[in-house]
Amino acid sequence: MTGLVVDDAAWASAWRGRAPGDKLLLCAGLVACALVLPPWPGALLVAGSAVALALGPARVPAGTFLRAIRWPLAFIAVGAVTAVVSVDGGGLGWAPDAAERAGQLAGRAVAGTAAVLLLATTTPMSDLLPQLRRLRVPAAVVEIASVTYRLLFVLLDSLGTVREAQTARMGWSTPRRSYRSAGMLAAAVLTRSWDRARRMQAGLAGRGMETGLRVLSDAQPSSRPFLALGLTLPVGIAAITLVVR
Repeated sequence: MTGLVVDDAAWASAWRGRAPGDKLLLCAGLVACALVLPPWPGALLVAGSAVALALGPARVPAGTFLRAIRWPLAFIAVGAVTAVVSVDGGGLGWAPDAAERAGQLAGRAVAGTAAVLLLATTTPMSDLLPQLRRLRVPAAVVEIASVTYRLLFVLLDSLGTVREAQTARMGWSTPRRSYRSAGMLAAAVLTRSWDRARRMQAGLAGRGMETGLRVLSDAQPSSRPFLALGLTLPVGIAAITLVVR
């Protein structure tokens, strides 16, 4: 366990060499359509377009995309259930227009999630962070995102090392041992990650690191046909939705 599945898919994507600003424009337009347009048929068109682009031109493996979206879908399902339940003096009950509210919430959330995952599975963070700086996103926000991204790999490395040691000692051989090993794994990973993060901070401070860590990014020229796609696809989805409605 040395990396993130979504990050690996982004590095292997057929859109890896495209300008991150072009992909950001396309995905931002799809997210805006998911938020603004009526869920029917806007959300369906947005989700279908995002999945088709990811599995088609971007060549993201279908299994990878499904693995990335399954937990957001579970969270969306829980949110939809809580949105249709009302609590009053008589106890639990169904909220007015429960089915419609749940459908609208789930439709918008699934469409927006698919659009965000299209960006995540085609654009590595090392390309996206410099683009955010060029878009004048506050430096503090970009730096927090960068540090969080780096610490994810510290966490994954610690998790893999501790779990491998537990497996070698038959720590997951029975349900009782697995329950005990899971608790010890969580405690050890948090402790090791905290210690490595603290040492990283001390090392950067010792080198006089007072500003963000800047790195050189690859030159990725913008593509006019791709920009045209990023502009026309959201407009086309909006037009079709308004005509159908």
